[in-house]
Amino acid sequence: MKKREFLKTAAVASSLALLPSGTWAFSGNKRLRTAHIGVGNMGFEDLKAISSHKMVDVVALCDVDSNNLEAAKKIHSNAKTFSDYREMLRVMSDDIDAVIVSTPDHTHAPASMMAMDMGKPVYCQKPLTHHVSEARAMRKLATEKNLITQMGIQVHSFYDYKLATLLIQSGIIGKVHTVRAWSPKDWGYNGQAPSGSDPIPETLDWNLWLGTAAERPYKKDYYHPGNWRKLMDYGCGTLGDMGVHIFDTPYNALQLDVPLTIKNECRQPTGFGFPEKNIVTYEFPGTKYTADKLKWVWYDGPGAPEMHKDLELPNSMGQSQKNEEAQNGDNQAMEDKMSLDTKEAMDGVLPDQGAMFIGEKGRLLLPHFMQLPKKIVDGKYVDISTEIAAVEKANNMGKPIRNYDSEGPKHYHQFVDACLGNDNCTAPFSYSARLTETILLGVIAGRFPNKTLHWDNETARFSEEEANQYLESPYRDF
Repeated sequence: MKKREFLKTAAVASSLALLPSGTWAFSGNKRLRTAHIGVGNMGFEDLKAISSHKMVDVVALCDVDSNNLEAAKKIHSNAKTFSDYREMLRVMSDDIDAVIVSTPDHTHAPASMMAMDMGKPVYCQKPLTHHVSEARAMRKLATEKNLITQMGIQVHSFYDYKLATLLIQSGIIGKVHTVRAWSPKDWGYNGQAPSGSDPIPETLDWNLWLGTAAERPYKKDYYHPGNWRKLMDYGCGTLGDMGVHIFDTPYNALQLDVPLTIKNECRQPTGFGFPEKNIVTYEFPGTKYTADKLKWVWYDGPGAPEMHKDLELPNSMGQSQKNEEAQNGDNQAMEDKMSLDTKEAMDGVLPDQGAMFIGEKGRLLLPHFMQLPKKIVDGKYVDISTEIAAVEKANNMGKPIRNYDSEGPKHYHQFVDACLGNDNCTAPFSYSARLTETILLGVIAGRFPNKTLHWDNETARFSEEEANQYLESPYRDF
């Protein structure tokens, strides 16, 4: 899809009404035929989770790496295989009911937009897009075509996150005036772009991997299969990776829209890799669950978060324990950075990743993930078992299940069930595009360290004209 065609759908859509996510659906007991774009790494996990639904038939697999295709084909031998998603969608349009997009970030929008333009429901991995203009366009197109959509933030459907949302909205700590959230993961890179080129592996179609991104020589271990998250042309850094997961519950619970201002305290940009450590401060307009304005501070990188009185815990050991354990970003294992798992913190030590809500009547700590939220008042934990029981009963929540293998597929199955007319998606593009836009504004702020940027929701432009060039980028014909 050419950039000019894409931009036809990218008009400002900030005032769009939210439509039910179940507008497009099958009737009766029809099975759902799925096509998967990107089946390596997280794409392979998405494939397994979607296909674990008893009403799904995987009919098409697409990946630019033949090794990934071979592995996926072993578990779905009847599926047809492709290296180019455009060919797959054109050839198999009549045989595909829904499309799952699990590519590197820069291909999320081009692949999703083509599928949606053909009237297909789409499940797209987080962050929804690589650029703000793409997030607005995907939201607009999904709404215009009444399509079922879901962004891949599977913890959105987990018990503890639902519970925290309901507790905050019940007023357990009163109106919230500040949120602090963090992850010590490091998807940053402080080096320059590599010179020269390496032989392209026979198993990789480098042109298709680049897709709409600018042409660049292949260099081993710089881009494929996992390091693209560090690089501006393809990923969105730690903020775009873990930030989406950890932002989700506070953003949803407080019913936020996009921010008014954004400032990122980080190193000077290189134009190639993202900063290794970021402190991003947002100011949001108030909602019925917040003060007149909400302050939100995000910390990432080794040793995050920076200590603050809002983050002090009862029996606090301070940040010394976390800082002693913090690894240099270059030494963080790839599997650790790509894992959703978190270590359960010792008493008095902040969880490895999480969020803290600060309100009129105390604080609520939400570890990431599969741990109950905890209320803190005047430096002491407060028993909230009665409040939890009341919320569970009122919302038929049942009890928490601490098993990722059984809980993980729920978000995927919700999408499948919505396509079959039996459920509604809780992270449709009408919601997740706004969440993604918020994340991406923080990413852009990293190009202007320590400078406050002012965002206009109606025009989808910064007051600082120099920042607007990063809201989109030209699409390469490939």
